[in-house]
Amino acid sequence: MPDVSFSSLAIVVAVAFAVPLLLGLAPALRLPAVALEILAGIVIGPSGLRWVTADVPVQVLALIGTAFVLFLAGLEVDLGCLKGRLLTAAALNFLGSLALALLVAYALTTLGLVATPLLIAIILSATSLGVVVPVLKDARQSGTALGQVVIAASSIADFGTIILLSLFFSREATTIGAKVMLIGTFVLLAVVAAFAIGRFERSTRFSDLLRRLQDTTAQIRVRGAFLLLMAFVAMARQLGLEVVFGAFTAGAILKVADRDEMITHPNFRLKLEAVGSGVFIPIFFVASGITFNLPALFAGASTLALVPIFLVALLVVRGLPALLYRPVIGGRRAVAAALLQATSLPFIVVASQVGLAFGIIRPATGAAMVAAGLLSVLVFPIGALMLLSREGAVAPARASSPLPGRSA
Repeated sequence: MPDVSFSSLAIVVAVAFAVPLLLGLAPALRLPAVALEILAGIVIGPSGLRWVTADVPVQVLALIGTAFVLFLAGLEVDLGCLKGRLLTAAALNFLGSLALALLVAYALTTLGLVATPLLIAIILSATSLGVVVPVLKDARQSGTALGQVVIAASSIADFGTIILLSLFFSREATTIGAKVMLIGTFVLLAVVAAFAIGRFERSTRFSDLLRRLQDTTAQIRVRGAFLLLMAFVAMARQLGLEVVFGAFTAGAILKVADRDEMITHPNFRLKLEAVGSGVFIPIFFVASGITFNLPALFAGASTLALVPIFLVALLVVRGLPALLYRPVIGGRRAVAAALLQATSLPFIVVASQVGLAFGIIRPATGAAMVAAGLLSVLVFPIGALMLLSREGAVAPARASSPLPGRSA
């Protein structure tokens, strides 16, 4: 057996265990667990108490956690709702955000605050679907007009930013044409995989076999999902694309191909969330805190000033286009939607790590971006919930008005 120490991993897992317990003991403290996990990682890591380092076991499990974050994000995307006026509104929202992001990023470049405007623009255009959806569900808003439009816009933002990140910052191809070919090849393989999985699912013999094995020690559906995730992550790396693209695509494939979930295997998604959110994902976020470069953030006043600048940039880029929803959902809900859409952390962490790996952003810039993402997760959802609670907008989805063109 390799001579590997598991001391750091044990402490990381202990922190991951303790965070939700602490939040459970203080229910009035409505903080997303991911933010507290990163903060705890900073405290126990080299920038804080120096109890742990990101050694090999922590790095490996954190990398799998990165893949699971994007995999579950792909599963959250409801492609069935992306149609008609809702799709148009979500697409226009993302295009508006992207245009604003480019303007803001190039303005920051002109001021000498950042050096890679395109990557900064892509990062600013993202929304954390995995953070926003639980907030909407807790507020019983996921099925309302507000919830539908925010989830749709966040889904488009997830798709768009991951594709753009892979298109402009893949490892192997050097020209845009070559990158487009790589992504096109990857998408074609994804379509083939989705078709094959769908065919197997509709096969009576194969479906019966899955049903027989899904709740035994074989846990065959969970193993199949993990195989799909690892296969597309490995394929993405072989093609010179980023892990995030492969993982997100695997989740989207499973979402499209697995359509009889609630009929034959209603516990399947819960099992995947248990594996991801129970094991790998919290390790990723705690490890992100461990590797967070706190000294670089406080190296100078100009670096520290980037944090509020990036936070305001997130609100402008993702929040301002949400005001276009005002004729549909009203002014107060449009502001709540703006705050939710401006909430972003997991993609910021992942994309910042990509930028650091390529050497195209400074450690201080990456630290400031992650710090701004942390603040967005801590502040924006709470502001949105306060706005909704003031108007008593906590009714179940069936009591809410649907979007134009959608049935109640």
